[in-house]
This record gives sequence, structure tokens and C-alpha cells, in this order.
Amino acid sequence: MLMPTSPAPVRNAMTIDVEDYFQVSAFAPYIDRADWDRRECRVERNVDRILALLAEHQTKATFFTLGWIAERYPHLVKRIVAQGHELASHGFGHERVSDLTPASFADDIVRTKALLEDLGGHEVLGYRAPSFSIGHANLWAFDTLLEAGYRYSSSVYPIQHDHYGMPDSPRFAYPVREGLLEVPVTTLRMFNKNFPSSGGGYFRLLPYALSRWMIRKVNTKDQESAVFYFHPWEIDAEQPRVPGIDGKTRFRHYVNIERTHARIAHLLKDFSWGRMDEIFLGRKAGPNSALSEHAAATISA
Repeated sequence: MLMPTSPAPVRNAMTIDVEDYFQVSAFAPYIDRADWDRRECRVERNVDRILALLAEHQTKATFFTLGWIAERYPHLVKRIVAQGHELASHGFGHERVSDLTPASFADDIVRTKALLEDLGGHEVLGYRAPSFSIGHANLWAFDTLLEAGYRYSSSVYPIQHDHYGMPDSPRFAYPVREGLLEVPVTTLRMFNKNFPSSGGGYFRLLPYALSRWMIRKVNTKDQESAVFYFHPWEIDAEQPRVPGIDGKTRFRHYVNIERTHARIAHLLKDFSWGRMDEIFLGRKAGPNSALSEHAAATISA
């Protein structure tokens, strides 16, 4: 007699935004771009730690990589690709799309795509805007991404936040243009509100059990893949401290960074993970992936 089999676990997307501690948007008022080359760069050692952790858990991921990093650490890019991970674009110099003109944005994403493809030897299909900086005011960016040859974006965070967010946008992957998919980072819908449940500072701040519960809820109730993200500097408790920053920025950047590596290890063990391109490109949209009438009108505007 054949025993019933359990359904395969939902596979989630593990993503890493490859940038260093001094390049985060919150530090922009305190660190001049002209000083970046004079800063101690720790991204290579931290990405190597991430690669080792992923290998230990037999997990493939997507690395949204800055062109600035790739240009200075080409062998790091080659190691990412050689180990079977997806190489994707995070723009060149971590400039918010909201701070760029259409022409400068086009130059940024074309330049970065060409650089990453030259180093990695594979077509770059994905893009993530620094600080999730595509919103209602710059939806033209999707047209530019499509023209540049990208097939998906992960640049919209459907939450309310003081630095970014488009809370009325769809929560799950949807075609934002014909030939271009938007794959938002994951939120949990409760009390008629979207709650962040996909990494970053929230993952460091909240108890791990709560983050695990939220991702599991998305997998079981919504029956959708979650999109999780973190940065190499978030596993680096010994990174240089930036002096003179305000208390809010200090808390957001440094809270619980000494615990993040262990928490990521728990995540890799507790869930099934994969690359963005393998999970989302070419898949049929789930029942919760369809645009609502209001959201479709908003996104198309």
C-alpha cells in the first residue's frame, strides 16, 4: 500500500545585496563618495564567508552586485558564478533611482550589466534598485530596464517606510511590463497592512522565531515563494564604526549584527532556498500574483 507523500516544500529566493558598509544610503550624509576608495573595504572577506555558508547548506542564491565592487574585485565575481550562484545587478555606485535622471539611470544599468556579464561570462537578467528606490514617481525606470535587456526587477518594497516603499503595489511577482517581471521582497499581510518579513534591519531586530513564522506563513497561507535579502556587512560585527552618525542611523545599522551570521545559518536549515531566476522566470503566476485592478492601473501609469 502506497503511503501519501507530503508536498514538496516551497522554495524561497535567497538574495544578497553586494555592497560594503560605507556604501549604504543611510551613511550618505556622513561619508563622501570621493572617500570610498580610502575606506577599509571588507566586502570580499564577507562575501567569501557567505559563499562558505551557502556551500555548507548546499544552497544557491542570487547576488545583486554593485558595479563599483565588481570593478575592484573581479575575482570575487568569478567565484560567485563559479559556485553556481546567479549574478545580478545592483547598479554601479549605489545611487538611488529616485536621484537619477532617465538618461543617467540608463547609463548606470547598461554599464553595470555589461561589466558583470564580461566578468561572469553569463547574461545578467536581474536588477535590484539601491534602497528599493523605484516608486510612483519614477515608474519610467521599468521601461528603461526592459530596454536594457533585463528580464526581472526586485526593486519595489510594498511597505510604508521613511526611506522607500510603495504599500499599494502587489506583494508577489507580477509582470510590470511585457517581458519584465517585478519580484518584490516579501511582506506578510495582517490587519489590512503589509509587514516586512524578508530580511534587512527587520530580520536583525525581530526575534528569529518571529521571522521564521512570517516566512512560513507566506509559504503556507499564500502558497508563495518568499524573497529574502541581506548584505555582506550585516554579518561583520568587526566592521569599522562610522563616527558622528545620529542615533537612529546607528541603531538601524548596527543592531544585532553579531547575531546575523547564525540567524542566516538557521534560515538556510529551516527553509528550502534557490536563485531568483530559477524560481521566478518562466513560472506561472500563482493565485495571489495577479495585479489588483487598482494596482494594475497604478503601476501602468
